Amino acid sequence: MIVRLVLADDHRIILEGLEQLFRREKGFEVVATATTGEDALAAVRTHRPDVLVLDVQMPNGNGLWVLKQVHAEKLPTRVVLLTATLDEDGVLDAMQSGVSGLVLKEAAAVKLVETVRRVQRGERALEPMLVSRALERLTQREEAKKIVEVLSKRETEIVKMVATGMRNKEIAIKLSIGEGTVKTHLHTIYDKLGVHGRVELAMYALERGII
Repeated sequence: MIVRLVLADDHRIILEGLEQLFRREKGFEVVATATTGEDALAAVRTHRPDVLVLDVQMPNGNGLWVLKQVHAEKLPTRVVLLTATLDEDGVLDAMQSGVSGLVLKEAAAVKLVETVRRVQRGERALEPMLVSRALERLTQREEAKKIVEVLSKRETEIVKMVATGMRNKEIAIKLSIGEGTVKTHLHTIYDKLGVHGRVELAMYALERGII
């Protein structure tokens, strides 16, 4: 079975390299190439390839935008994203938008070919390191959400201020309350979160992405 591909990268040298790679491999047919996000989406709409191999950093619609359009239009093409610097939020966004494969640009060519083959078989082939970081970020967000639900709005404000290094007097001035009231709030926060002191509170907040 021939796997029909559209390849998209804004660097022509890389695009030519990708095209040569898949033309050398048995079982692949490159039906179109593109150097912009808009052209990549147009090629997918026209050719309905099995797989779109797509760079994340693209002009006129980046890779995530193209992925979301393919997903929204329910096009049958599976998308493999090539990335050098996709952050945790970007990985989560891609996963939620139905990406089938994620490959680091620094990975060997054989890794990309194998990923495309797996994706064509209906599997999800995501770079473990990227997914691990993204899921860790998601966990932190969920923990932060739970913490915010436990704390009052004023307590949450104070936690954020402590985490940025503000002292009690500065917090009191900022919130127009007494310094004693700040101390009372802090002791309540310590009890609710099970921490001991402002240093531990600051670390707790930073680790869970509260600020």
